[in-house]
Amino acid sequence: MIPSRKLILLIAGLVMAGMPARAAEFYTEDLRIPMAEAAPQGLEAFLVRPAGAKRYPLALLSHGSPRKFEDRATMSAHKYYGIALEYARRGFAALIVMRRGYGTSPGGRVDSVGGCANAAYLPAAAVAVADLRAAIDAMARRTDVTTSGMIAAGHSAGGLATVALTAQAPSGLAAAISFAGGRGSRDDDDVCNEDGLVQAFATFGKTSRVPMLWVYATNDNFFGPDLARRLYDGFRGNGGTAKFVAAPAYGDDGHYLYSVAGRPQWTPYVDTFLRERGLNHDMLSPPDPLPPPGQLNEAARAEFARYLASTLPHKAFAVSPNGGYGWRSGRTTVDEAQRDSLAACLKWSPTCTLYAVDDRLAGPAQKTSTDQSARAR
Repeated sequence: MIPSRKLILLIAGLVMAGMPARAAEFYTEDLRIPMAEAAPQGLEAFLVRPAGAKRYPLALLSHGSPRKFEDRATMSAHKYYGIALEYARRGFAALIVMRRGYGTSPGGRVDSVGGCANAAYLPAAAVAVADLRAAIDAMARRTDVTTSGMIAAGHSAGGLATVALTAQAPSGLAAAISFAGGRGSRDDDDVCNEDGLVQAFATFGKTSRVPMLWVYATNDNFFGPDLARRLYDGFRGNGGTAKFVAAPAYGDDGHYLYSVAGRPQWTPYVDTFLRERGLNHDMLSPPDPLPPPGQLNEAARAEFARYLASTLPHKAFAVSPNGGYGWRSGRTTVDEAQRDSLAACLKWSPTCTLYAVDDRLAGPAQKTSTDQSARAR
């Protein structure tokens, strides 16, 4: 297990105004979920929860599956940090678990659906459910997480996995959410063995009794409105319990509504669903955005806005007295993010200082000059 670390989100606007700072603090931890089928590495996972000293109900988050198999290796639990943070803000211990064959989780093509014409979704779903159950078992042994009153949420193939989990519901699962749930999309409006996919959802409905929320945008290019309704009708027709939301069109492809950028549209659906089931918790307010460094020009301020929008931990932004800057995100550690951002800044300026690290202002100024650039790089 990689040592844990705390991510402290400071409301910088109050600091700049000379007022006492409010801090919304979250705890994050990189994990490997033990599982015999994934030994010896285990499954890659990332936990985000409020920093209070108590047990938080689990929110088990499941990712999608890219159309190209080779893209699975580029996936990372860290990339879902922005999504996980929304559940942590709502009082959950959010766990992103990379199923076998995704990111650094071993497994290859273990969840393959086979040939397109006869794609078999039930065996693939069984693999996914086994991985999710391994994650639940691991969380049940922790002192800061409880599986009582837990929820599960998934996107795309992760939505299908979440629906499948409700059909074999573990003890403590109180509700589940599927965003654009499905599998087998090989191109826009081209899904392998649609009838087989509908039948799989119908099969899940026979034993699923966990309250669910299903959300599909009307311009989803993976699973369009007609197919989404067929999936829902098959599930509900066999006894499954779900509320269907046909969300307004989102961007060029509504399949990506469930994203950091789409938060204003999808979080109200989640809040209403949780509130109706008594699963809403005290909301932690998001921090105000950090102010841009004063020496940046208009173009550089736009880059700082891009830095703020990046949700890949870890990240850092470095500046120079003359308005130069450099930033990097998606680094494994804070030290790596700081080093790489300073190196990027030093390409344009002789002296650079860290301004921001992750979503907070940097601590005591760390200054690097060109004579240190070799070490910084």
